[in-house]
Amino acid sequence: MTNALTRMLAEREWILADGATGTNLFNMGLMSGDAPELWNEQHPDKIKALYQSAVDAGSDLFLTNSFGGNASRLKLHNAQDRAHELSRISAEIGREVADATGRTIVVAGSVGPTGDIMEPVGTLSHADAVEIFHEQAEGLKAGGADVLWLETISAPEEYRAAAEAFARADMPWVGTMSFDTAGRTMMGTTSAAMVQMVEGLAHPPLAFGANCGTGASDLLRTVLGFAAQGSDRPIVAKGNAGIPKYVEGHIHYDGTPELMGQYACMARDCGATIIGGCCGTMPEHLSAMRKALETTPKSAAPTLEAIAETIGPFSSAGDGTEENAPAARKTRRKRRAG
Repeated sequence: MTNALTRMLAEREWILADGATGTNLFNMGLMSGDAPELWNEQHPDKIKALYQSAVDAGSDLFLTNSFGGNASRLKLHNAQDRAHELSRISAEIGREVADATGRTIVVAGSVGPTGDIMEPVGTLSHADAVEIFHEQAEGLKAGGADVLWLETISAPEEYRAAAEAFARADMPWVGTMSFDTAGRTMMGTTSAAMVQMVEGLAHPPLAFGANCGTGASDLLRTVLGFAAQGSDRPIVAKGNAGIPKYVEGHIHYDGTPELMGQYACMARDCGATIIGGCCGTMPEHLSAMRKALETTPKSAAPTLEAIAETIGPFSSAGDGTEENAPAARKTRRKRRAG
């Protein structure tokens, strides 16, 4: 473990994160239903190429291939006893790539949701969730991750359990939630509620924010919601590369590199410090985002009208924080980001 991200946050006005994991691995041959984390052992060359592609495109930070690497998720593949090992390998490959680069690269150990619903709505207890997250955190720490990176979380209870687990592992961390149900997470959390939760944690993240969700426009609106709360904590924006569409039997994201470059600058202007992409974001998108951030001067925060006009329409009328906003519908959560 190092404090590389802390130093980078102190020195930089913006940090370029990476893009999609799942989308890129599917392009490398991963089949639907397979566990990407098993590729850390089976195809380490492809995982190394995944990380290297982000670095070559200009990313300052990349996430390890460990999103579904907790015991609860790996049980679906009869690999629940390999959570520590597979996470460790994912970070070791990342460490190798980062250390061979001639500039500072942060290796962020990806931690996704357990896939279970926590009590009292579901059956997963707080103690069990902490144990699940702690096991994976220790694996990523052993592999040399600089920081842990919690992502695509919907329930505040799960976010809190991860924070406790990361404290037990004595690791700095970053944590994002996915706002995809009329501006809220699937379990009903708003951007304002997330900020309040984060600031009340005993072991708060170095940075917090949003990833995945629906389109990049909605994510930018959520970032504006974070910024409006006045927290001094850095904000993360990792939006999808456009809207998913089925093309000849495959999911395709329609966001062009030019559009993602515009999104990156708007994310910065909305208040984000760590900016990257999620589903559908390829190396060519990252290169365009890097160039745009380096060449476009910072400006005032865009209006919602400007976001919609530039990036595309919002998927809902509000972000869940407005008065008389409808309550979010509780649904099953999604499998994977990227």
